[in-house]
Amino acid sequence: MAYEFITVHTEADKVGVITLNRPKQLNALNAGLMIELGQALKAFDADHAIGCMVITGSEKAFAAGADIGAMATYTFADVYKDDYITRDWETIRSIRKPVIAAVSGFALGGGCELAMMCDFIIAADNAKFGQPEIKLGVIPGAGGTQRLPRAVGKAKAMDLALTGRMMSATEAEQAGLVSRIVPLDKLMEETLGAALMICDYSQIAVMAAKESVNRAFESGLADGVMFERRLFHALFATADQKEGMDAFVNKRKAVFKHQ
Repeated sequence: MAYEFITVHTEADKVGVITLNRPKQLNALNAGLMIELGQALKAFDADHAIGCMVITGSEKAFAAGADIGAMATYTFADVYKDDYITRDWETIRSIRKPVIAAVSGFALGGGCELAMMCDFIIAADNAKFGQPEIKLGVIPGAGGTQRLPRAVGKAKAMDLALTGRMMSATEAEQAGLVSRIVPLDKLMEETLGAALMICDYSQIAVMAAKESVNRAFESGLADGVMFERRLFHALFATADQKEGMDAFVNKRKAVFKHQ
């Protein structure tokens, strides 16, 4: 499929890579880009050969924010009737396979929110994160006030949302927003390495792990533990569980068939 605002390719026939591609706008997120991103994610999610996805941008900007030029003239009626953001930005929440954000440069506003929608973030050492919407007379609208406190805690989330300041990759890792920092020239190598490692595991177990971790943020502890337990029990009905445990016992490498 031909895309206007993103490029798409696969690595080792296992990893789907989506690159945001509006370089003149520092990958500002407009409706067209978000529609295309959702389409690409859904296509990879439906492809049984793909075990993991990566979303990335340019060295200068993962995504510098939503497209303010497009939003500047919107009215309440416009955004409410069109279900702005909800209509185009929520597709990623329905993706069952892991999605990794490989972030270099600016990840601000909607760009930071998109990165947080991914399952984890690997950041280059030049990455900058922030929610500067307060400077525009608005607040984050794509989950920034909800996901950021869950990642970094209330105090730091309040700091970022109320001052609009940027946070370095080092601060983001220390706060828990970023899983790891790598040199800029190693960003895709490290990210693809993580993605390929995930692809070698049982897709069924990987999807169950993602679903269970996400449940931790949306339920109480007792309900979350019971949800985890039931998925854990269910995996004993898979061929991959038999293969994985037999391989461990017999000291050989497991070969999962995602069954």
